[in-house]
Amino acid sequence: MRAPFFPKLAVSGMKKNRQVYLPYLLTCIGTVMTFYILHSLSYSPLLAYMRGGNSVETCLGLGKFVIAVFSVLFLLYSNSFLNRRRYKEFGLYHVLGMGKRGLRHIIFWESLFVAIIGLGLGLVFGILFSKMAELLLANIMQSEINYVMHVEGKAILFTVEAYGCIFFILMVKSLITVQMTKALELFHSENLGEKPPRTNWLLAILGVGLLAAAYGIAVTIKSPLSALVSFFIAVIMVIIATYFLFIAGSVALCKILKNNKKYYYQKQHFISVSSMIFRMKRNGAGLASICILSTMVLVMLSSTSSMYFGMEDAIKGRYCREGEIAIHLSNFNDLDGGNEETLLEAYAQVFERHGVTPKNVLQYVYAETSGPMEGSRLILEEDYAGGFDEIANYDKLREVEMIPVKDYNRLMGTNLTLGKGEAYLYETNVTYQEKNFSILDVSWEIKGKLTEMFPLGESEASIVPNLVLIVGDEHEVDPLFQYQVGEYGYQPVSVRWYYGYDLGVSDEKSIEVYDDLRAVFREENLEFVKNLQGGYSYFSSCLAKERDDFLGTYGGLFFLGIILSILFIAAMALIIYYKQISEGYEDQGRFEIMQKVGMTKKDIKKSINSQILTVFFAPLVLAGIHLVFAYPLIWKILQLLYVRNLTLLICITITDFIVFGLFYALLYQLTAKVYFRIVSGGAPE
Repeated sequence: MRAPFFPKLAVSGMKKNRQVYLPYLLTCIGTVMTFYILHSLSYSPLLAYMRGGNSVETCLGLGKFVIAVFSVLFLLYSNSFLNRRRYKEFGLYHVLGMGKRGLRHIIFWESLFVAIIGLGLGLVFGILFSKMAELLLANIMQSEINYVMHVEGKAILFTVEAYGCIFFILMVKSLITVQMTKALELFHSENLGEKPPRTNWLLAILGVGLLAAAYGIAVTIKSPLSALVSFFIAVIMVIIATYFLFIAGSVALCKILKNNKKYYYQKQHFISVSSMIFRMKRNGAGLASICILSTMVLVMLSSTSSMYFGMEDAIKGRYCREGEIAIHLSNFNDLDGGNEETLLEAYAQVFERHGVTPKNVLQYVYAETSGPMEGSRLILEEDYAGGFDEIANYDKLREVEMIPVKDYNRLMGTNLTLGKGEAYLYETNVTYQEKNFSILDVSWEIKGKLTEMFPLGESEASIVPNLVLIVGDEHEVDPLFQYQVGEYGYQPVSVRWYYGYDLGVSDEKSIEVYDDLRAVFREENLEFVKNLQGGYSYFSSCLAKERDDFLGTYGGLFFLGIILSILFIAAMALIIYYKQISEGYEDQGRFEIMQKVGMTKKDIKKSINSQILTVFFAPLVLAGIHLVFAYPLIWKILQLLYVRNLTLLICITITDFIVFGLFYALLYQLTAKVYFRIVSGGAPE
């Protein structure tokens, strides 16, 4: 055969099968375009001066990885469907005398044309739409807009390399599949799996059990830290359970419907249920994929939207003052001898130099530690000092602050009195029932519980349950400072001297004052720090500065959520489209026979609606159930990111589900028409 014969045959085959090839090419173009856009944005000069640009770059890096992995998996799925539609044609070529070598040539040229079209148009559209994506990102990040077009050569090269490898893998897979398949199997490939499957009750029960266990994890988790660890376990269990339920459970459902004589022996149900039983074992995986993609879109959009639109609430919840500095010391003695006064005087000089007056000053000292609680005892043994590896310990974890009663009275305007060994208790996100509280050899009798507390500075936004002990004398805690663990003498109990303030000035001025306050801690500027026996460290933050990081992280995740949701929705639509085409061609012969024995097109439409409605909305319903049970887990994880507006999360989640449901219904209308045209003979082969 002449050399041009195989390329022409490949082009001819693609044209004749354009009904399935066109969506596949659009998928290739879309994934390449999305990957290039994210990669191009990561090199964009916009990030250099954008607020929170570093955080956005990190989010874009995560997005590139997710899209690359998703592209491999989804293109493999699409390519498998495409090959299945072509196997009958390949089998005919083989029967007519074309050997496996000729088939390999056709597959090679088709794969090459797909790669050229996918990469070429994907990069063209990626370059065209990258500016639109950049403008969207700039709008989300509340940054200045630059209308200069930017084409990034590195992004083009990396995209070509990455997707060149992916298309090569797809070609090799197709070549191996055709080589390993016998000619007769190729010719009859569309009729494989026509035997009615047995109901695998074990798999169905296992799916229900895994799903119940995952839901149980989601609704019983109390600690946000536990939720972070358990989330991935629950997600894996839900994915496996969903596939089990749709593969085995859908077959069981069809057989239950078949056994229901009143339902089964009706024109609109008889054909649909019978045909579904034969193919649910194979198509159940497709329905499960639709359900998982739907759940991913709903979770991603609701969580990232809640983070972005609730950002100001998160910032206010995280920072109780515009500026804060907390010095970490080894014991209370480090503040004696006029050291505290020296610090306050140094701060006052900075404020005076900038012509500002601090407002709402929050200044106090406290001892701080953390560990798991057992009864009335906080454990500080070495086994726990380096972290909490066992999931069970997360729910026991408590942060404990011991504040002198004089600081509490000064800040709250009260006149509490305490004897030695007595303490008042304040609870945050936990209920403490014991009458005493002890750490190592130091213990206190709980004299009463407090219902009001001043803002707790750097601990205000802690997601770990917090217990505050108001003690009579700070030096009651001194024995705890002697306790050290680990090779380097880690001290689990230390002192914090906290100073928070508001200025009510512009962000630029606030940052300027904050930078000068940080300079106070240089040794040449603050003499007393040279003489501290245990050394010191400090934590500081400026709300004006931190807002940029919040915007970068939340805005970047919101942008990424939009991009990935569009990609996942497109993938879901393609799976549904392929599913309807596949089932349409499989049912075409059955409906032709039924029309010959008197079934009208109106009856066919009723049967199609019955069939599609029976299974089409099952993924959406199960995705909604997944979302409801995942909601407590998502809420706890969002608390790790300082999201505190529960009402906003609920409203956004409900809105997202309604909008997504309407889009899903639109897909139903469109794909039902495609299915009807095929089974009624209105679509060309």
